[in-house]
Amino acid sequence: QVQLVESGGGVVQVGGSLRLSCTASGLTFSTKAVSWFRQAPGKEREFVLAISRTGDSSYSASSMKGRFTGSRDNAKNTVYLQMNSLIPEDTAFYYCAARGTDNGGYYVSSPSEYAYWGQGTQVTVSS
Repeated sequence: QVQLVESGGGVVQVGGSLRLSCTASGLTFSTKAVSWFRQAPGKEREFVLAISRTGDSSYSASSMKGRFTGSRDNAKNTVYLQMNSLIPEDTAFYYCAARGTDNGGYYVSSPSEYAYWGQGTQVTVSS
């Protein structure tokens, strides 16, 4: 059974930082592209950042460029989302997702292309 478990969310003040983690089990993690998404109340799920299979590349949505970075440790089956300079608009539930295929590029921004999802972790940025 595939499981993705996020952690690291919480309440942070404007301008602060958080690092989210997502640990996977039940799949060959190193062969799967993984991305982070977020969803705010009343809004659609939004692409945040994609991380390549080796972790040497990442691609973030334009509104997060320069503030969010991604990394992964395949030995620990874990990906990370480092979020800096947080703003109230970053308040959302954050999810990690893994693709079900070993093929294709890692930058896939459509949620429907992901087979596995975590339960999410809440991030609240207070002003």
